[in-house]
Amino acid sequence: MRDEKGTAGKIGLPMRRSPQRSWPMFLRIFVLGLTTVLLVQILNFAIVLLMPPPRPQIFTANRVAAVARTGRDPAGQLKVEIATGPPQPTDNPRDGRLAESIAADLGLPRTKVTVETERSAMPLFAGPLRPPLPLGMGRSGHVPQSFDNALFGPFVVSIEMPNGRWRVIRPTHTTIGPWRMRIVLWFLVAMVVAAAVAWVMARRVVRPIGLFAAAAERLGRDPRAEPLPIVGPPEIAEAATAFNLMQERLNRYVEDRTTLIAAVAHDLRTPLMRLSLRLEKAPEDIRAASEGDIQEMSQRIGSAMAFVRDMTRHVRRQRLDLRSLAESVADDFADRGDAVALHPGEPLALEGDAPSLKALLANLVGNAVKYAGHAEVEVRRENGVAIVEVSDSGPGMAPADLARAFEPFFRAEQSRNRDTGGSGLGLASVRAVARAHGGDATIENRPGVGLLARVTLPI
Repeated sequence: MRDEKGTAGKIGLPMRRSPQRSWPMFLRIFVLGLTTVLLVQILNFAIVLLMPPPRPQIFTANRVAAVARTGRDPAGQLKVEIATGPPQPTDNPRDGRLAESIAADLGLPRTKVTVETERSAMPLFAGPLRPPLPLGMGRSGHVPQSFDNALFGPFVVSIEMPNGRWRVIRPTHTTIGPWRMRIVLWFLVAMVVAAAVAWVMARRVVRPIGLFAAAAERLGRDPRAEPLPIVGPPEIAEAATAFNLMQERLNRYVEDRTTLIAAVAHDLRTPLMRLSLRLEKAPEDIRAASEGDIQEMSQRIGSAMAFVRDMTRHVRRQRLDLRSLAESVADDFADRGDAVALHPGEPLALEGDAPSLKALLANLVGNAVKYAGHAEVEVRRENGVAIVEVSDSGPGMAPADLARAFEPFFRAEQSRNRDTGGSGLGLASVRAVARAHGGDATIENRPGVGLLARVTLPI
């Protein structure tokens, strides 16, 4: 078993945490929440300093009585309405004294006038958001004598008219005045500022997680991709280290198994050579049959070693035109006299390894030409992926064979003829190349007759 420390050091994976100090993620989230709350509190404190509440308008009982006589307020600060129903009675002693003062000024009985103070059409703006009373005045109803004849804040004065209706007098602005509108606007500004700061800080907190997810997706497309950089909070750094070790172990596992197959295939050539030499003294009929088997075994060993060599070689990804590769493959087969047709279409660029993708196309086209005598190739873009379809009008495959078509050394042709059966590694190589590029390969019978091989590759 290899030394993991030495192997990790060979590929540049740090086995220990980076000496660079970084805040833990839970502390970053705590600081984010605390900073946002403090920012909101600072903005709220700024409201108190920059926008002190205004002094309320004070109306005397004499002014209310004058407005009741004329039916309008020249200053526009009081509005007069007509109501059909009687007002609700009040038990506030100060309201009673105000009603008596207004009734005496108008020369009406006390029962004809009703005063209701501290009533707001919008309870949301009552209580803490209500403008303060003048200095020295409380809200319990006990007020100094100098304010006993004054009305302020939300109030309603109802005066019964001779026709049985009621003249209602109230302040023009009792709910959302300019001061309260400024508070609402300031609140919206504070929300926008706090949301922007929280958005920026949250993006910085979750950025390492996004990089981690991108690395996991890249590993699925290319197991030999570069290791994940060890950056970010300690939790992310530890996860990245474990991720890199997992990637290294997976690559080592695959390489060990591939090396074993290559070693076995290589070592089998020596006993096959000895068998060939010994068969020279064998009878003619036995020698002819045995030489055929030895030749088939040699071909299989050669195919296995070529397959292993293709899967283990260093892949260099670059931007390429998939349609140009398909045209090159189709021209190669056409030069040999094979019937291969490539459907027209637009160029299709993607990141990939040109030799591997060209071998993939050659395998698919070669199978179609071998078993059907012709091949039709179509390359197109669909739903953000590149699709390569190779179809023919040959005999097709049995449904049971379709499920095993991509297994190594599986050949659907039951005759096992060396000239037509192949080694059984062509489709296995096709799927391996497609999955190494983050795609996949499938094969199915066409409606009617023939086969359709489809390869999907991410763009």
